[in-house]
Amino acid sequence: MNGLEYILGLYNMQQIELAEKLGIRKQNINLWIKGKQNIPKKYLPALEELFDLDSGYFTKELNEIDTLEIQKEKLKRDLKPVIKSHDMQFMIGDINDLVEVPVYDKEEINSMERTIEKAKLVSRFKAAIEIVDDNPYLDTFKLIVELLEKAQHEAILHKTIEALGHYYEVLPDWVSAGPEQDEFESEIFEVFDDHNY
Repeated sequence: MNGLEYILGLYNMQQIELAEKLGIRKQNINLWIKGKQNIPKKYLPALEELFDLDSGYFTKELNEIDTLEIQKEKLKRDLKPVIKSHDMQFMIGDINDLVEVPVYDKEEINSMERTIEKAKLVSRFKAAIEIVDDNPYLDTFKLIVELLEKAQHEAILHKTIEALGHYYEVLPDWVSAGPEQDEFESEIFEVFDDHNY
């Protein structure tokens, strides 16, 4: 969906109202939404200020994560939450590191943050599965899905996945659930080494 169209709908604003605020004709807004004309750069700061959103959202086709981020920003604007604390969370991505994640006094914002994180993980999982077309290991993905459906809260599954994260150096050595996990990993790595994995 077109970013500007989605934002206008979410904020319950008519094209005519936006046109009046920008001092232009409604037809210009319509051309922007239909993609027949790009939004002139001189109007992007005004849109950014009006909706309190990054200007990039107005000019692109939105994906699911973009729409969730916009919803979160609207919630923040409406609820005016206060950050009551920060949680340390390990983030896997371009740089694997601990980051401070804000915890808000409004549960709606915290829930939205979790929804966004989940959408990002699902998107990454879908992208990983797309590689399967050229990869004969589709059975591995089937097994992962079965494990998640049947044993996602089992301690042994979490311990084993964390161990694999260390074994394949996805997780840095300094990230550990504790001495019990370190002992588990030491023993499981011996099994891997014994079988030449």
